[in-house]
Amino acid sequence: MQVLLPIREATPPGAPSRPSWRAFTEMGFRPLYLLGCAWALVSVLLWIHAPGLLRGDLGGVFWHGHEMLWAFVGTIAVGFLLTAGGNWTGHNPLRGNALAALCALWLVARVWYLVPGRPAFWVATAADLAFFLWAAAALGRSVWRSRNKRNYGVPLMLLALALTHLVYALGVVRGDYPGLMRGLNAGLLSMAVLTLLIARRIIPFFAGRAVAGLTIPPHTRSGHLQIAAGVIAIAMLLAGMNTLAALALAASGAIAIVQWVAWKPWAVRRVPLLWILYAGYLGLGVGLLVGAAHLAGAVAWGAWHVHTIGVAGFSVLIIGMVTRTALGHLGRPLRTDKSMVVSYVLMLMAALLRLAALWPQAPAVPLLHASATAWVLALGLYLWRFTPWMIRPRA
Repeated sequence: MQVLLPIREATPPGAPSRPSWRAFTEMGFRPLYLLGCAWALVSVLLWIHAPGLLRGDLGGVFWHGHEMLWAFVGTIAVGFLLTAGGNWTGHNPLRGNALAALCALWLVARVWYLVPGRPAFWVATAADLAFFLWAAAALGRSVWRSRNKRNYGVPLMLLALALTHLVYALGVVRGDYPGLMRGLNAGLLSMAVLTLLIARRIIPFFAGRAVAGLTIPPHTRSGHLQIAAGVIAIAMLLAGMNTLAALALAASGAIAIVQWVAWKPWAVRRVPLLWILYAGYLGLGVGLLVGAAHLAGAVAWGAWHVHTIGVAGFSVLIIGMVTRTALGHLGRPLRTDKSMVVSYVLMLMAALLRLAALWPQAPAVPLLHASATAWVLALGLYLWRFTPWMIRPRA
């Protein structure tokens, strides 16, 4: 019998759509936010509770430092830039199978660093290098095609992450500890410059839209000075001129603190999506000042600047960024629920406990375990809340 009028039941309002590979690989933030945050959770569990599994040539604290900076922080940055690049230029840098292939490179690196033997180490190193180079090329192509001069320098910062990763890896192979630390510190500063560049644009923009009557000065000139100081600090550090690097780093950190005060932090105290970003930016500014003191020889504990920049700065900013930007691009209301706010508080606790564990005479092991627990819970809450949204079409 011929069907004249097929009848389809409408989807009930508010019913979730089905998971979709096409939606999942539509924009860079979807797979890379989930991969970066999931690996940050797993890698800390491995580092604290199962270090015996870290049998690759990149092992122990060197593996931990590399994976936190390049595999977590750097990956989230790539996810953000591949997404924001589409807004800046009108051209989506990577999507579909090409984006999936980029993620496959990332996964190859994570697995092969855990495999014993020098060949496995080189496979992982090459995969990470290709990951950052490919992301930089894709973003650079979109920026160039649109003649988006304001963002010409952004792909170069991804190239800097690739270069510092390679310097770090070569330091591991050669047993060159000073060279390895030079790569780590230069990678930290490259990521810091990129973070400052992004944060200076988006935090005032987000705050002005969310808080009625809040006006924030642009600080354009001081912002340019801040970025220039950061780039100089990286160049001086790679050249071994630590004193000049410390001065440039102190200038960049001081400007960040002045900007933070001018952004009127008290005005955003009732908006969790904003105060978490403000907290992370403050942590980054303080971390740059601690890094300057370390390079100048005024701070003896080398891990202080790494964890102040990396945990109190990058990680606190990340838990806010992966929430706020994902909500916006997923077409969901820019409001936090209880799980999101709890994840913010837990990440702040993880940062404070991690720094407390570095204090001389402090009970380091209990504080370290408490920090790791807060860290895992914070990222676990994020993944639990956002994974179902990330794998489905935009609301």
